[in-house]
Amino acid sequence: MSDISNQVVEDQIPASLDNERVDRIVSLMADVSRSVAATMVSAGGVSVDGAVETSGKIRLSEGQIVRVDLSYLPGEVLPQPDASIEVAVVYSDDDVIVINKSAGLVVHPGAGNPDRTLVNGLLARFPEIASVGEQNRPGIVHRLDSGTSGLMMVARTDHAYEHLVEMLSTHQVRRTYLALVAGVPDSKSGVIDAPIGRDQRDPLRMAVSVSGRFARTQYEVLQEFAEPISCALVRCDLETGRTHQIRVHLGAIGHPVIGDGTYKGVREGLKFPRPALHAAVLAFEHPTTGDEMSFTAPLPSDFEKLLKLLEPEFVAVDLQ
Repeated sequence: MSDISNQVVEDQIPASLDNERVDRIVSLMADVSRSVAATMVSAGGVSVDGAVETSGKIRLSEGQIVRVDLSYLPGEVLPQPDASIEVAVVYSDDDVIVINKSAGLVVHPGAGNPDRTLVNGLLARFPEIASVGEQNRPGIVHRLDSGTSGLMMVARTDHAYEHLVEMLSTHQVRRTYLALVAGVPDSKSGVIDAPIGRDQRDPLRMAVSVSGRFARTQYEVLQEFAEPISCALVRCDLETGRTHQIRVHLGAIGHPVIGDGTYKGVREGLKFPRPALHAAVLAFEHPTTGDEMSFTAPLPSDFEKLLKLLEPEFVAVDLQ
């Protein structure tokens, strides 16, 4: 799918959505409710195989190309400031905000999450971002899954937004994660180079797919644990930033992230209420000054407690 900075998203219908209605497919692609999707279709904001389709009831077939123009989002209720949402600001200046997102916090409003998101909290503290980037997710240039903790950068100006999005698309941003995975990879370091697209059996999941988008993750095993189950602390460096990339890639090599119910990471012997995944390092070139910016976020208390359960003498690793 297209990057969130674009006003258009385009996708090919996978087998899992064969014979599904246009409005359901659009709701998945645009991350909106079914009723909003139907309104966008009827307004002419959706095309199928190059032709505008105005009926949400039409059923599509595997392989067809659907294009959704996000500018047709109907009278959308824009995110509102909410000072009750805590935002852990690591750094801010006139152009950029770096935050340490807590696990469980959704980044921006969408289907099923109309409010109480990170964006609502950011708007309360930095109201000027309301006009930066996309209106329904102002300032947001990349995302973390709701269950993932750690560092994110947010644009405070249009100039910064365009610069940061470009750096992300050309792989100039360093993003390092820590993940606790089930089992221990045979190769203690390597590169997972496998395209990612929608799961053919479940459109709400992602999967390694020959028809997916280029995705590459570097990994290194930092520490191994034997009890209460075999598992390993792994460092992951993203070369690309696809949806669920680390979770999908680690699962694809047989070592899903502990606690990740979506990608078979739940283990009875080591329970954790979320994917054990933390965005620990973020480094990028400042959009105005050109200075190299680098930030590190320590493990959140729940993740650290999990590791100390595995190794009471566990000491945080230096990722710089």
